[in-house]
Amino acid sequence: MMLWLFCLLPSARAQTKIPLETVKSWADAFGGELYSIATKYSGSLLLQKKYKDVEPTLKIEEVDGLELVKKFSEQMESMLRRKVEAVERLVEAAEDADLNHEYNSSLEFDYYNSVLINEKDENDNYVELGDEFILEPNEHFNNLLVNTTYSDIQLPTNVYNKDPDILNGVYMSEALNPIFVDNFERDPTLTWQYFGSSTGFFRLYPGIKWLPDENGVISFDCRNRGWYIQAATSPKDIVIIVDVSGSMKGLRMTIAKHTIITILDTLGENDFVNIIAYNDYVHFIEPCFKGILVQADRDNREHFKQLVDELQAKGVGTVNKALTESFKILREFRDAGQGGLCNQAIMLITDGAVEDYEAVFEKYNWPDRKVRVFTYLIGREVTFAPNVKWIACNNKGYYTQISTLADVQENVMEYLHVLSRPMVINHDHDIIWTEAYMDSALPQSEELFASQAQSLLLMTTVAMPVFSKKNETRSHGILLGVVGSDVPLRELLKLAPRYKLGVHGYAFLNTNNGYILSHPDLRPLYKEGKKLKPKPNYNSVDLSEVEWEDQDEILRTAMINGETGYLSMDVKVPVDKGKRVLFLTNDYFFTDISGTPFSLGVVLSRGHGEYILLGNTSVEEGLHDLLQPDLSLANEWIYCITDIDPDHRKLSQLEAVIRFLTGEEPDLECDEELVQEVLFDAVVTAPMEAYWTTLALNMSMDTEAGVEMAFLGTRAGLMRSALYVGSEKISNRKFLTGKDKESIFTMDHFPLWYRRAAEHPPGSFIYNIVSEDDSEGGDLPEVVTVSTAVAVAVDGKKGIAAAVGVQIKLELLQRKFWMAMQQPNDSDCSALDGACPLSCQDDILNCFLIDNNGFILVSKRPAETGKFFGAVDGSVMTQLLNMGMFRRVTMYDYQAMCKVPYHHHSGARPLLSPIYAFLAAVKWLISDFLIFLLEFNMSSFWHSDNLADAKAVFHHSHKHKKQDTLQPCDTEYPVFVYEPAIKETNGLIECGDCQKMFVAQQIASSNLLLLVTDATCDCSIFPPVLLDAKEVKYILPVKCERMRSQKLRRRPDTCHAFHPEENAQDCGGAAEVSISPTLLLLPLALLLR
Repeated sequence: MMLWLFCLLPSARAQTKIPLETVKSWADAFGGELYSIATKYSGSLLLQKKYKDVEPTLKIEEVDGLELVKKFSEQMESMLRRKVEAVERLVEAAEDADLNHEYNSSLEFDYYNSVLINEKDENDNYVELGDEFILEPNEHFNNLLVNTTYSDIQLPTNVYNKDPDILNGVYMSEALNPIFVDNFERDPTLTWQYFGSSTGFFRLYPGIKWLPDENGVISFDCRNRGWYIQAATSPKDIVIIVDVSGSMKGLRMTIAKHTIITILDTLGENDFVNIIAYNDYVHFIEPCFKGILVQADRDNREHFKQLVDELQAKGVGTVNKALTESFKILREFRDAGQGGLCNQAIMLITDGAVEDYEAVFEKYNWPDRKVRVFTYLIGREVTFAPNVKWIACNNKGYYTQISTLADVQENVMEYLHVLSRPMVINHDHDIIWTEAYMDSALPQSEELFASQAQSLLLMTTVAMPVFSKKNETRSHGILLGVVGSDVPLRELLKLAPRYKLGVHGYAFLNTNNGYILSHPDLRPLYKEGKKLKPKPNYNSVDLSEVEWEDQDEILRTAMINGETGYLSMDVKVPVDKGKRVLFLTNDYFFTDISGTPFSLGVVLSRGHGEYILLGNTSVEEGLHDLLQPDLSLANEWIYCITDIDPDHRKLSQLEAVIRFLTGEEPDLECDEELVQEVLFDAVVTAPMEAYWTTLALNMSMDTEAGVEMAFLGTRAGLMRSALYVGSEKISNRKFLTGKDKESIFTMDHFPLWYRRAAEHPPGSFIYNIVSEDDSEGGDLPEVVTVSTAVAVAVDGKKGIAAAVGVQIKLELLQRKFWMAMQQPNDSDCSALDGACPLSCQDDILNCFLIDNNGFILVSKRPAETGKFFGAVDGSVMTQLLNMGMFRRVTMYDYQAMCKVPYHHHSGARPLLSPIYAFLAAVKWLISDFLIFLLEFNMSSFWHSDNLADAKAVFHHSHKHKKQDTLQPCDTEYPVFVYEPAIKETNGLIECGDCQKMFVAQQIASSNLLLLVTDATCDCSIFPPVLLDAKEVKYILPVKCERMRSQKLRRRPDTCHAFHPEENAQDCGGAAEVSISPTLLLLPLALLLR
């Protein structure tokens, strides 16, 4: 197809005329040269012939996606059931141990404290609670140092390790040790098993050494973890009411804010929440949420925390209106069948209540008392204590008084014990499964972040509550704690083998709330400086934000409802970090995983993605070819199970397959279908080794310098490679290694060079350059990866058997390019219309080699290599878009992180540390010392660890630099795609006082284009065409609507809201706290240090 574009004005003049025939002859010559190099050194024609030869023995079967997803689901259910059984055994052992244990307030008992183990004093004796505890590295536990014969005990810094309650609980729970070990022997795929006690200690198996943070503090408290809270209580709708009247100024407001934050941290995605602040009037702290409850997912909780930090105290407090508003919201949600439809509660945070509020309770809550009211009296003042306690005791709630920041945690946890009573009295052991989360509490979490695919870092926990079975405490409903075990999601996904899903296929999991549990496009981490960190909303990414082509949420709705079915969608799949896009038709097959709140989806791409190739060969023949040194297997795939038996853990997948085939390890469990495919591919691809070796021996370093490596990969994860240069001369050492995940077969995906080749016409090569911002240290790209797919056809069915390629130095490509882009001086120019003889080296021309997404491979200016062409020449890119040779595709990223300008108020720091109390206290000390003496008590800080924490955080706050922070956002970004139907085009661009001519010519058998443009005409009046992502800014009404929207979700199956036998009179009381005058000067002392 030939297009002409003339935009001529009388004043303008065409400065350089480029003959079309010349450009076409250059493109043909260069294309021929490239094709010759690529076919010769990759051996693609030989590999195609070898697969063609075996077509008669091949079978191509269509994959039944529905059967596949059901089979995977059954296997996952079976695996998860084993985890549940392990937890059930622990629950039974813990409850029996408690039943047989008599509380002893003077008990003395030494245990393994995970912080103190193996610690010695100055006399080289083990410290108390720190005896010798043997630790060995274990691959099954991410190579952490562990003790698989014993558990140990972790305690948060604010819990005294010799407290009688702790000692009795630890002593009683020693009975779990043999069960931990037995569970692990029965099911070696188990990972961490643990018991979190309601008193605060955490028993972990296998035992590890727990390291304090840089401030010497252990902040981990098992009672704050999602698995503990979810197992201890049923879903809850909560309205938090906070008094912001003038009397709440200073330290009281600080404590109130920290109380709200702590309550928010006890909520999860099955809970609903809102926060109302009141003084002279009532206001919702997020106006968008007026009159409703919102899901307490991580996004909303973090949003509330930022708003809580901005609360200020002023005016007079009138609680009645706030209570009335809260009761109305809860009733409306209950009547409409919205929210959690289980527990409902109001949390009242105040420094006093003097009104007559009885009428409010009579109207809205009595006699049924469907809403529990929990009250938190802030400060030392006891005048209002009887009133505030009366509110809680007459509404099935609990009353606590909070005088210091250190009191907050323990007092907030009391409400969970009250909500757990009905379940405990009933002895209902509900099994809960948590949303996906990342365990950053354990040592080495940062190294794990860097070493694994992001989507596979996550885990879920199965947990069950542990109750006291003693008859005398039945009506009190005593929760002893929660037992749990972690299930890494990569273990689940191993049951959906990659080879069965085709080149672009994948499996994914989501929760009853529609959130992603596991998906190859989930990116839970972001980079801050050089550190990888979890995104604030990493585990509340909705399925509709990853599968965003599902505009009507048909897929989401069906999966949340636990349906089994099928759906087809045309999708745009971003690859190469969003710089390129594949257009696919995907078939989605889905079903639920019985006994869990999860659903499983399997995606197969239409066409070759729905066929599986079955070849046949003898073990003897295949084994011989498997032993060739150039061959490797995808080590993340499961050919044989090597991570259970300790003797097998040292084996690579290739070594395991060989031992399985030779009978050396008869007890190895292997995937026989996959092993058969590997044997077949090993035989078919075996001649490539001799072909590549012969070429390497006969290479001419003069004409062929720059060809570095040949490689191939098959659909069974088998890879072969050969070096054409010494290993020390390889430009890209990461290629085909674990350091370049995009270039190898992983659990998540096929290599990028394989995926792109599969969507390109067979026999045609994909040339891929590392784009400018991906190259390390901003260096210019040095190599080009060239690949092509090998297709086979049987009975009209076409499948992709393999991809093969070569990696060449960019320098070789450039050398061949400039040699081809010139006419000899003695050229016959008589038949040409335009400049002749012509060369791309001439000053009047700019010549570019660009790929099908517009990235520059060759330019006169080396600094432009790897850049997007539109950023270099906006005028020509604009014309190519107007002509249809390129088209712009708009893509969306709902997991982006955007810069937010530095803001003085930190949304988290002041609320998360007692230091804020110290600073507030100092201000108060200066302004109103007498009131301070009456109100503030710091005796609970008289502990060296807390003091260390306070000092450390104080110093940290002074180091805090002004810098932009990153926060989750939605972005849209363009990807530019060449339209291959347009082989060539040319035109003139009006640039003011001159016209700029350009010619674009496709290079045959490749994804490349030759662009020749006039260099003499300045066309800078055209702006550059950029790839920048733009944040999607929602106007306030739209933003508000998005925030308020209640997406479809499936509620947990069980609810325990009330029990007629529960002791509602156990509703709390004021704790007596003594003042230590010396400690009142601590804040000032800290500031003066």
